[in-house]
Amino acid sequence: MTEISEQLQSAKENVTEPLPTPPDMDGKQAEPNELLERLNWGEPALTIADVRDRTEFNKERITGAVPMPMDQLPQSAEPLLEYNRDIYVYGDNAAQAAGQLRQAGFKSVSVLQGGLAAWKAIGGPTEGTEAFSSPKLSANS
Repeated sequence: MTEISEQLQSAKENVTEPLPTPPDMDGKQAEPNELLERLNWGEPALTIADVRDRTEFNKERITGAVPMPMDQLPQSAEPLLEYNRDIYVYGDNAAQAAGQLRQAGFKSVSVLQGGLAAWKAIGGPTEGTEAFSSPKLSANS
């Protein structure tokens, strides 16, 4: 037990500055139901940012989402959005994108938990070239 105490004391003495919080860990996450409720109430003061590549965005996206590919952040957001606007981010690198937006000065950025799949699972509306596609029925069906 003494050895652990000595290690802790040594660590306290050697660490002089706090470690920075990674940008993807300092923000909040939002449940898909929260976003759906806001949209159903018609709240206009939010933006849904899709950080996937343009091909995936065109195939299917949350209805009303705007494309903000990772390689264009935060520059693509700065001329379009107010810094106090609520932003919901989804896509493969949503946590990293949210961190970049926060570092650029956007105050209310949330990662949509589960992304597009979770959104669809609760019946959230989607749009895009493959949003309404369904398996084709055979002539014998």
